[in-house]
Amino acid sequence: MPAASPVPPGSPISPIAGAYARMTELLPAVTVVTGPPGHGDGWVTATGLAAGGGELDAYLAWDEAQVLRDYGLRARPDVVASFGLHRYAWHVCLLFTLPWFLDRRVPRLPGRAVSLHRADGRITADAGEFSCLPGDPAAAHPRATTVPDEEALRRELRTAVAAHLSPVLEAFGPRMRRGPRALWGMATDETAEGLWHLGRLLGEEERARRELELLLPGATAPYVGGAAFRELTGPGGRTFPTRDRASCCFFYTLRPEDACITCPRTADADRVARLSAC
Repeated sequence: MPAASPVPPGSPISPIAGAYARMTELLPAVTVVTGPPGHGDGWVTATGLAAGGGELDAYLAWDEAQVLRDYGLRARPDVVASFGLHRYAWHVCLLFTLPWFLDRRVPRLPGRAVSLHRADGRITADAGEFSCLPGDPAAAHPRATTVPDEEALRRELRTAVAAHLSPVLEAFGPRMRRGPRALWGMATDETAEGLWHLGRLLGEEERARRELELLLPGATAPYVGGAAFRELTGPGGRTFPTRDRASCCFFYTLRPEDACITCPRTADADRVARLSAC
């Protein structure tokens, strides 16, 4: 694991900024910046989504229009809501997991601290307080809280993600027609699969999988299920990592033949065939 980035205690640069700059490099369609949230003119905030009113309506209208434009179909309202939550949570979970993976720093990001501009691909995160390990160069930062060891930092990460997502899940639940177990299964999946993807882009997929297995071992309420990676064997003995999602985004309702490769509906033989073709 690379050494955590040094951040002088009096520095105006957020100790989380380096991880967000890396996220922007890895995901060219996304620009992540530290700073206050945007409002109006296409911006949506986590707090606004959690309120479940007009801001959530406008957010989901974007997904509805995208499905119609890209697939020529009008999706059911619960499918639209599932797409919307997936697209929100996948990116936002990385605001927590990538700084932990790269620098062993866990930001605290309440709903008011995050905003998204979907048309422009911009995300703001007003990262203030954060947790880190005692040996971190940023441990002397005035907004740092040190925790004794790796497992304590993992607990901080699970708690921070859950605190941010909980009101958002509550708002999306009625529109998705899903209960708490299914919603927290989706939170588990987005936490695992976002970092898994960036781990591949970083050339550190194996470490990402190991770290996620420790973070999400399968018995950490309110999360449902765990990282649960497993190996598939393909032609010539080639192996492929996979996992079974604890939730479903309902993409199969639009393109059954292109169901997500980690969807429980996708048989292992189909997974191997698709992964072998990559």
